[in-house]
Amino acid sequence: MANPAQRSAYRQGSRKNARAIAARLLAKVSGGSSLTALFQDQLAGVNDSDQSLVKEICFGVARYWPRLNALAEVLLERPLKAKDSDIHCLMLVGFYQLLYMRTAQHAAVAETVEAARSLKKPWAAGLLNGVLRRLLREQADLLARLDVDPAVQLACPEWLLKRLRTAWPEQWMQIAQALNERPPMTIRVNLSKVTRQTYIQELSKLSILCRPVPAVPSALVLEESLDVARLPCFAEGWVSVQDGGAQLAATLLDVAPGQRVLDACAAPGGKTGHLLELTRDIELTAIDVDPLRLQRVSENLRRLGVAEGVSVVQGDAAKPAGAWGGAEYDRILLDVPCSATGVIRRHPDIKVLRRESDIAPLVARQREILCAIWPRLKPGGMLLYVTCSLLPEENHRQIEEFLAQQPDARERPIQASWGEALPIGRQTLPGEGSMDGFYYACLEKLG
Repeated sequence: MANPAQRSAYRQGSRKNARAIAARLLAKVSGGSSLTALFQDQLAGVNDSDQSLVKEICFGVARYWPRLNALAEVLLERPLKAKDSDIHCLMLVGFYQLLYMRTAQHAAVAETVEAARSLKKPWAAGLLNGVLRRLLREQADLLARLDVDPAVQLACPEWLLKRLRTAWPEQWMQIAQALNERPPMTIRVNLSKVTRQTYIQELSKLSILCRPVPAVPSALVLEESLDVARLPCFAEGWVSVQDGGAQLAATLLDVAPGQRVLDACAAPGGKTGHLLELTRDIELTAIDVDPLRLQRVSENLRRLGVAEGVSVVQGDAAKPAGAWGGAEYDRILLDVPCSATGVIRRHPDIKVLRRESDIAPLVARQREILCAIWPRLKPGGMLLYVTCSLLPEENHRQIEEFLAQQPDARERPIQASWGEALPIGRQTLPGEGSMDGFYYACLEKLG
């Protein structure tokens, strides 16, 4: 949480210090904080245009972190001390401006050097000036040397690229390239209130261009990102912002009127709301372990006008308890915690935050949740297992192991034109069909 003194510093001359603010935030990312949380907490008081610049820089540096960091290692005679991580990140900010932004070269160098003084580290001004000017002089040669390494060229963490090559031997380069793309803004049309074609016409009246996602009846991809306030009837619940791949979940769960449904790990509530848009007459319980994120579920349901009758409860899906934990359900949506490697283009700081050592604990947590929730499914019912991961350990191998140990479980094959068919379930790959990377498997309980 930013203290008052920090917030005051951000407010004073924020245009001049935008790069310093970005460097501070990126240093916190390298220490384990997410950009989403940092933007919510530490940009209060910064005007909209400066916020846009800070976010552009932070997302961009995170997106190309492996490449920019490799460049820093070559250009620095020795690594900076840990206490100067903000200066290291400011250097990456300078690299990003020179390589990927349209900022004039002299302005990028001058403003980055000035930002060192804003960070109260004037000693770094000369260092940054020298390093950035050397990059300008030797850019072609430096990048040619570094890009011999595919992990550097593709700006993909080495451990992740190795796993992608093993899991997706034919598509690994396409996937790595897609993870560097800017994600499109995709919206979900509330088909209980308006048809997709009618909403396209409403957007057209405002000169907002879009295109349908063929595999997803409710999805539209906007040609340009915009503030949700500009979307017709957003406040009235006509549309929500949600990736097309994520919108597949509600249709795959195949809910019917009168059924009791559990949305486990529900926050922030996009899939919860979509379920109720498709079938209002269900008994729905939404749980999440995080009380703050659970508030977002309630807020989203209220905006959509579907909050009445829905039970929103704090709870750990790995430890069913209370009324929700003792009930049985016809349908369970299980969107488990995962590596989020399929949504890196939308959350590029995952390249900095995620470590290979995280994968085994995540796989164990997924197995714990799946085994704990399965008894809550009625005989004849269906559970939809979901991740936004690209890694087999979290996806079809996880389900293969579960099915081998659970005699009353069987797969319901997903017949679809979208994504890649796996030994069990289907996978969307980042960028294909304008969607992020999601894994889905439908499991039925024998009765």
